Amino acid sequence: MLDRLLIEEMIEAALSTGGDFAEVFVEDRYNAQVKLLGGQVEKSISGRDFGIGIRIFDGTNSIYAYTNQHQKDQLIKMALEASKAINKVPQNITLKFMDEEILNKHIILKDPMKVKAREKITAMKHAYEAAKKYSKEISQVTVNYIDEKQRILVANSEGRFVEDHRVRTRLAIEAIATKGTELQSGIANYGAHKGFELLKEMDVKDLGKEAARIAVTMLHADNCPSGKFPVIINNGFGGVIFHEACGHGLEATSVAKKSSVFADRVGEQVASEIVTAIDDGTMPNHWGSCNIDDEGEPMRKNVLIEKGILKGYMIDKLNGRRMGADSTGSGRRQSYKFAPTSRMTNTYIAAGDSTPEEIISNTEHGIFAKNLGGGSVDPATGDFNFAVMEAYLIKNGKIDKPLKGATLIGNGPDVLHKIDMVGNNLEYGQGMCGSISGSIPTNVGQPMIRVKDMTVGGRGGEA
Repeated sequence: MLDRLLIEEMIEAALSTGGDFAEVFVEDRYNAQVKLLGGQVEKSISGRDFGIGIRIFDGTNSIYAYTNQHQKDQLIKMALEASKAINKVPQNITLKFMDEEILNKHIILKDPMKVKAREKITAMKHAYEAAKKYSKEISQVTVNYIDEKQRILVANSEGRFVEDHRVRTRLAIEAIATKGTELQSGIANYGAHKGFELLKEMDVKDLGKEAARIAVTMLHADNCPSGKFPVIINNGFGGVIFHEACGHGLEATSVAKKSSVFADRVGEQVASEIVTAIDDGTMPNHWGSCNIDDEGEPMRKNVLIEKGILKGYMIDKLNGRRMGADSTGSGRRQSYKFAPTSRMTNTYIAAGDSTPEEIISNTEHGIFAKNLGGGSVDPATGDFNFAVMEAYLIKNGKIDKPLKGATLIGNGPDVLHKIDMVGNNLEYGQGMCGSISGSIPTNVGQPMIRVKDMTVGGRGGEA
């Protein structure tokens, strides 16, 4: 991707004013996006982005610069310009790159770059037609398809010299149901660290029907009551609450600054003893997985909470220096335009012992949050506010009528302690997570869980 001797010269130039660590990141990315609206192609774009970033450490301070130029003189100049932020006596560093063989855990069967656009559009139209035909009340269906092929190289002054190849594909459907002046939407999506075989393995029609089912169901739902209730949160994308309200607080990005409620609490009980939470970037072909992180460290399985006890954090190289801790393979970035920091990969609450039927039958009266939507979180406190895309009343231990307009309001660390049942049906959902190092693909996951009481916002009367 870039000549090894040139990378050596860049690192030497970066360290010429006394920095104690330098890293070169090279990225070559192809991507494609197609959007169907009303069954017709509204947008179809593809492109390639190539660039190089260089990062220099001076103790716990960091300098980052990047460019999309690749000429030798420009790259050396960029490294020298970045190094001017440091003014110390340079250290004697002898560079010796170590060739590392990286085990590829993510086998790609069909390179999406070799698939013709009409084949992608045909699959999208199958999803569109299934959603549109679900009900006469479906007034609009939007289908979005993306794929990308990314190749990276990471080299640093510690001798690391590694490459990784990543391919991701995702399909998302939004259906809108209409009754008079009322509109309700339903969303279904699926993505993986796979090629176009993903669309061959999944039933795109079922995905379209699911989006339409949610929209139509909510169109005929009653307004959700407000108050404090036991809340059952469904498996899969329900894990977004842990991701947002707790996961970000376990990233060294906030822990190193002491701006997390979980800072300096390793070994303490921070959750119910039936809760174990994990971040695992090694899961084969999962949406948030890679072979290495964006600092060249092998990704790994990090147990964050075990039986309620805080075991550790997700740590990148720079924040590891600030914390006096080693990297956990958690350094991630959107592209060469961002310096990496600690980020989640595939983050989930591990499966428990209860069946979904047991959880529901043991809940006399409450709310079942089947599908969650978007929300907002204060990472410093864990306070959150999440919209529920699809909810139901639980009455006499059974799922009763559908409810719309539900909002879950609470505090992440508090909710962790209030989880009193954990299901055995672990599933995952895919999303894009934004932070200071850009937007990256992350998996969220959990089995069905019950929170013994949570504030629910709604516009309805008594349940």
